[in-house]
Amino acid sequence: MTFSLFLALMGFAFVTSVTPGPNNLMLMASGVNFGFRRTLPHMLGVALGFSLMVLLVGLGLAGVFHAEPRAVLALQGVSVAYMLWLAWKIAQAAPPRDGDVGGTPLTFVQAAGFQWVNPKAWAMALTATSVYAPGQSALAMAVVAAVFGAVNLPSVAVWVWMGQGVRRFLTRPAALRGFNWTMAVLLVLSLWPVLQM
Repeated sequence: MTFSLFLALMGFAFVTSVTPGPNNLMLMASGVNFGFRRTLPHMLGVALGFSLMVLLVGLGLAGVFHAEPRAVLALQGVSVAYMLWLAWKIAQAAPPRDGDVGGTPLTFVQAAGFQWVNPKAWAMALTATSVYAPGQSALAMAVVAAVFGAVNLPSVAVWVWMGQGVRRFLTRPAALRGFNWTMAVLLVLSLWPVLQM
């Protein structure tokens, strides 16, 4: 991989990781509801889970979806159903009572597993492995996955910090409920590109 291609990959990884999408909306909501420390497993699950996804897609998993269009349709159906369920959970998150920790954030495994039903993650992985991995070698795929791992974690952390910063303005239960419903609606709207396929 040339230095200029590596820089282009870094830019692509940063822009796609830091811009709004299902992961970042859920992380912001988690930052508001649970704070930075309790959201850390969720953040690590996103960063490491996506890196693994990039590697596996690059090593041949993408070929399965090119060869079997019904697999794409099944993945879209599971993605939509799971994201609607997550949106409902975010919307229904109860404000914590005094001294109560108020629910549980996504775990590392749940966040890593979510990458496989996240439409934005699939678009990012397919683009990264087809454009930025010269020769499609295993080493090139490992480099692409490693770059995403290095760039993704600080990028998603920004969303958790923003959520934690907004938290102080959402001390009233009605304000927190309004925020959670807004995040849930935005998560559902992020499904629009999937529904257009």
